[in-house]
Amino acid sequence: MPVIFKRKREAMGLTAIVSELEEAVATRDGDRTGRAFTAMVNSVQSAPDTERVLAGPRLAALLPAFPPTGPRPMLAMAAGFCVEHGADPVDCAEPILGGVHQDLLDALEFARRWTSTCATENELPEPDEKIIDDALLARLGGDRQEAVRLALAWCSVEEWQPPALAVLCRSTEVRRRHASAILPACRELASLERHDLKCLAYALAVLDDEPLVVLHRPTRTGFEVRIGGIGDNFQLHTLLAHVLVGGGHVPGTVPSAESVRLATDPEPAQGRSQAIATGTFELLTADGERIWNEGLPDDIPVVEGHRLLVLDEPTYQRSWNADRFFPHLPGTAELSRVLTPDETRNWFARTSSGDGIHRAS
Repeated sequence: MPVIFKRKREAMGLTAIVSELEEAVATRDGDRTGRAFTAMVNSVQSAPDTERVLAGPRLAALLPAFPPTGPRPMLAMAAGFCVEHGADPVDCAEPILGGVHQDLLDALEFARRWTSTCATENELPEPDEKIIDDALLARLGGDRQEAVRLALAWCSVEEWQPPALAVLCRSTEVRRRHASAILPACRELASLERHDLKCLAYALAVLDDEPLVVLHRPTRTGFEVRIGGIGDNFQLHTLLAHVLVGGGHVPGTVPSAESVRLATDPEPAQGRSQAIATGTFELLTADGERIWNEGLPDDIPVVEGHRLLVLDEPTYQRSWNADRFFPHLPGTAELSRVLTPDETRNWFARTSSGDGIHRAS
């Protein structure tokens, strides 16, 4: 490369570099694409947010044009980084989450082919590109290029989490459009216990504008609460205590204003806070099984078309750091209405003992 051109390219802004990358991809010029891609990766870290806002959707739109055996996760991370700095998550979501979904499916196909060759599930290899050799590709069978694609998906699927979280945690619309289609594959792959996909699975399972029937066993009262954007049941626990105890509907300890702020404020905490939240309830299913704070609202079973949660006296005192699971995703919980005594009795009749809940052991 001529020195003059190299210096000119190094002086280009992110917008011009993205244009160069688009032209290189469109003309299928591999060498030019590689140079522009490297320049983009180096530039996106230091570019002003005004350029990142414009670059994010353009970088995301290039994902389908990149070969599946190429650096697509890195391109997705660059687009996700732009979203973190102001690019529209809706405009970036479809290509990013399409790539996530395809790599999840390809990783599952890798596992299926691997285990079909007389190996047990526990023998699935670690997701490290060092495992990709001729023996592995022969074991997968079929077309060699396809085998490489499946093996790379197995190794790189976790790299899709940051860009996926960037768009999922910043847009209710993105979650509504895409999450339900991707979640089953994510959970199936996570169940193989070779990938840490907890954050992706939790983000895909976030409930938005979800009605929740809540029964408070000690006072025999019932409520309909509408929740959204809650990342885990620690956050749900705090917000239910805020709505029901803080609203004077049930007895208990009102959560601190700081713990509620950390659960609901659109602005994320800057680093880890020292705020502590204290457990007010035992969270139970209609069958009396404990719902763990470490879980998520999607764990609450649906009973006759409604998610039904029973609150009981806590079996022991517990507390936790009040920071939310997803810093960029504020939660909401609003009391829609207090159930009438007849409605409450009818809902309690749907619990395991007919007239109330059996406490979890």
